[in-house]
This record gives sequence, C-alpha cells and structure tokens, in this order.
Amino acid sequence: MHEMTHGVALPKTPREFGFFINGEWRRGRELFERNSPSHDVPVTRTSRCTPDDVNDAVAAARQAFEDRRWAGLPGGARAAVLLRAAEGIRQRREEIATWEVLENGKPISQARGEIDHCIACFETAAGAARLLHGESFNNLGDGLFGMVLREPVGVVGLITPWNFPFLILCERVPFILASGCTLVVKPAEVTSATTLILADILADAGLPAGVYNVVTGTGRSIGQTLTEHPDVDMLSFTGSTAVGRSCVHASADSNLKKLGLELGGKNPIIVFADANLEDAADGAAFGISFNTGQCCVSSSRLIVERSVADRFERILAEKMKKIRVGDPFDPQTQVGAITTAGQNETILKYIAAGKSEGAKVLVGGEALQCGHGRYIEPTLFSGVTPSMTIAREEIFGPVLSSFHFDTLEEAIAIANDTVYGLAASVWSKNIDQALSVTRRVRAGRFWVNTIMAGGPETPTGGFKQSGWGRETGLLGVEEYTQAKSVHIEIGDRSHWIAS
Repeated sequence: MHEMTHGVALPKTPREFGFFINGEWRRGRELFERNSPSHDVPVTRTSRCTPDDVNDAVAAARQAFEDRRWAGLPGGARAAVLLRAAEGIRQRREEIATWEVLENGKPISQARGEIDHCIACFETAAGAARLLHGESFNNLGDGLFGMVLREPVGVVGLITPWNFPFLILCERVPFILASGCTLVVKPAEVTSATTLILADILADAGLPAGVYNVVTGTGRSIGQTLTEHPDVDMLSFTGSTAVGRSCVHASADSNLKKLGLELGGKNPIIVFADANLEDAADGAAFGISFNTGQCCVSSSRLIVERSVADRFERILAEKMKKIRVGDPFDPQTQVGAITTAGQNETILKYIAAGKSEGAKVLVGGEALQCGHGRYIEPTLFSGVTPSMTIAREEIFGPVLSSFHFDTLEEAIAIANDTVYGLAASVWSKNIDQALSVTRRVRAGRFWVNTIMAGGPETPTGGFKQSGWGRETGLLGVEEYTQAKSVHIEIGDRSHWIAS
C-alpha cells in the first residue's frame, strides 16, 4: 500500500474493474486509469467498452424484460430483493464510501451520509414496489367497466454523472427496478467504481441476471450509443443542460424514446431582513460548499434584502472563512478536492471573470495548495449585477454571487431571472412572505428556512431548462411506467351492428 492518510491506506496499485452484462463480469481490451483528485495517485483501472458491448447489454436487458423474469414478479417479491440490496449496501458502507472519496474527492463524512441516503432510497422503493397501482372507473354505465394499468416502460438507459456517483445512481436504480423495468447503466468514466460494486450487491440480493447491466467508457462513445439505441425505451440522464439537449435530439432521431432529464441549476437562496441571519448564513455557506459546490442544487445566487445585506454578507464571509478544506479522508474536512482537472480550470476561469467584470471578492477567490490535490477556496462575490457571467452561467463550484433587493416582488423577479429552475430556498419568519415566494419562484425543489433537506419519499426534478420528469418517491416509480387504458364490456353487445 501507499502512505497512510488519516488512517486510510492509499492503493499501491490501482484496482481493476470489468463491466457487467447479463449477470457476468467482462473485461475490456482497453483500460482507463483514474488518479485520485485529492492525492494524485492512480486508484482504479476501468474497462473502456465498445458500442458492441452496449448492444450486448441492451440485448440482455431486452431479453430479461420480455421474458418477464423481473416484471412478472409480484411487487412484494421485487420489494424483497430491494430490501436485501439495502442491507448489502449497509454492510459495505465503508468500502463504498472509500471508493467515492478516492475517485471523486468528496469528504469521507459526506460520502458516508450519502450512502445512508442511498440505503433509504432502496427501502423507500421497496415500499413503492408494493404500492404501485392503477385506477378503476366504475362510472361508465352498467355496460362498461374501465381500468388504467401501470406497466413498466421497458428497457431503461441510465447515464449518471461524476459529482454524485453513488447517490444519483441510488436515487434512480431502485425506483426503476420497483417499476419492473430492466436497465443498462453508463456511469461517468472517472467515477465508475461504486456503480460496478452495486452490480455485485444486486446479484447477491437475488436480482435476476440481465436486469441490471453496466457498461463503462466515455460519454462520446458509450453514452451516445446508449442514447441513440433503438431498443432502449427510456433514457434517464443527469448532467449538463447542453448534453441534455443532445439527448433530446438523439431521441428524436432514433425511436422517440421517453426521456427523464435532471440538468443544470442556478439556484437562488432568498434572505429577508426578518430572517434569523445566523441560521440563514449557515444555510448559505453549506449550500454553496456542499460537495465542493459541484452540485446541481447548489445555492449559487444569494438574494438578500438590502437593509441587512452588508451585515449578512459580513456574517456569511466569516462563516465561509472557517470552512475546513483539505484531505477528504480527514473526518473534519468539509470541502474536498475538485473532481476533474477540467472542472478545476472552469471554476477558476469563472472566478477570474467575476473579478474582471467588477464583482467584489469578500472571501476566497483563489486556488489552494493542499498536498497533491486540486482545491479551491469557498468564494463569495458581492456587487454582482444580472449581466455578469457569474450571475448567468452555472459555475459548478464553490462560488456564491450576492444580489440585493428592496421588495418581495423584486426578490421574486431576480430569483426567476434564469433559464434554470431546479431548486430554491427562502429564509423568513413571516409565513405569508415565505409562502408567497414558494408559490411564485419556479423551481422543482423548495426549502423554507433550511437547505438541501428531505428524503427519498418526496420527488425531485426541475422546471424550465433544469429538466423533465421526476425522480424518487412514488412519482419516481411512476416515471418509469406507462399508463394503459382498458375497457371491459359487460352489457348487451347487440347494438354494435344494426339489425
């Protein structure tokens, strides 16, 4: 093993991962080597699949769907597998968290918390598998009875991002499985390990072969092949709005497959003068630094009432200075490394743009030298105007831009002045004021006097260019079904043909 870091031994040689099709492990001829973004040592080697591998995976998922080895089971039987998988994740919690840190760079404490959420996702989906149902219509007259059936959509292609490799996987997979669908997963190339570990966990839990398949490689090759595949019935993609648009085009050019898209965000956090400013500052600091700001629901636009703006920004700046940035294996670390070199460069370019366009840096604004990793200080800009680049574009890093408002109407207008609509929060002791904002700001997730709260019982998803569809909760199961109307004649049929 390499040197120890906070009680964790870094791998002496990278762990090799194959890919998983029809219940069997395969190995690619070409491997991708991933270096830890925190320690700059190679930690994994993952197969680079080919389009033929994608075809094999889709064929396996199609056969598993058509022979009904999964869809034909009672909901309770599917629930039992999901519950066993939840226990399998629980038993391997530390192993999964370690690989999340090694490949992604997130703090170990955060990784552990995310895995606990993943366990809850599987348990919630198990309950949903039992509760999924259709409707009956007994109001069509004595001669006709109507039903609406919920049927699984079929083979699902699932493309997951590098910022939450296991969490987003687990906010999708158990709900897809609860619906009775089969799937082919393509994880981000730089963070594939935990998606492959889940294949072992699901197999051990009794999931039939061919129901969960994993192909690894680049988005340009493997992701595109999966997106365009004519035998994939639905595609679920989480990532940038630009790539989301390409998914729409690919669907239109292939088989008009159904799409579920969770895309970018430029999320507002609105603070009124009557709010508890200490609590609101905690929320703002957490909202921009969680997962190093590499988070689609990151609160990147602070909208604060002008009468308290200077005071609030001082409180917030002091809190942001105290955020602990460093080695993610240190349990005290709150902000880890930037996951990829490209994203690190992008964030620094946005910070430079904010400075050059006249915004004032109140805290942060620089790269940090910390061991061998890539780190950026949590950054707060004041004096931001709506036309600035940092005000308009998703930075995907720990960079917060502050705006000021005088009236409720102005606050709502600033919050909605974006092409995105993924998440938002409001801080106020006035319930009328908070509810007015909640109703009128266009966002799929909303928090009042808190931030990033909630669990898998409630749905997630975006408005506007932040995506289509909903994940998690009962809606997250229904998303992977289609409705079939059935009419049963039980009366006199002699009226069909005139006598």
